[in-house]
Amino acid sequence: MTEEREAVAVSDQGDASLLALVDRLAAVLERSDLSEIEVEAGRTALVLRKAVAAAAPPGLPTTVEAGAEPVTAGREAPPARPSVKAPLTGIFYASPSPGSPTYVREGGEVAVGQIIGLIEAMKLFNEIKSDLSGRVVRLVAESGQLVKARQPLVEVEPL
Repeated sequence: MTEEREAVAVSDQGDASLLALVDRLAAVLERSDLSEIEVEAGRTALVLRKAVAAAAPPGLPTTVEAGAEPVTAGREAPPARPSVKAPLTGIFYASPSPGSPTYVREGGEVAVGQIIGLIEAMKLFNEIKSDLSGRVVRLVAESGQLVKARQPLVEVEPL
């Protein structure tokens, strides 16, 4: 029984170390001119890539004004919606337990300080509270999926 508990503790420490490493590598990638970081250790490989904006096809004019978002071929880019972002890396859960209703739903309203979900990190469940108020336009994160720190969880339209 003791060996089993020790194995679980080692696994938890390994998970925490891995998540911390992923966060550090993502920060390095974000601050650098690199487009990709690849790390291999034994049979484990990890590749982090920067998101690349689609380039305009040749021959289509692009217009960029100082302080403005690029506009391609007369089409305006959709404005970025405000979003509640993940404060840490972990597994996102949209409801308090399986089978129970989600904390928020599309079309519903959310208030500052309202719980929008849980993130499990290092076997701890952290309540994620909204720092915005308004109408929930889109649930970005899927329940049960890994989210990274600063990743949008819920898009909100101010009222």
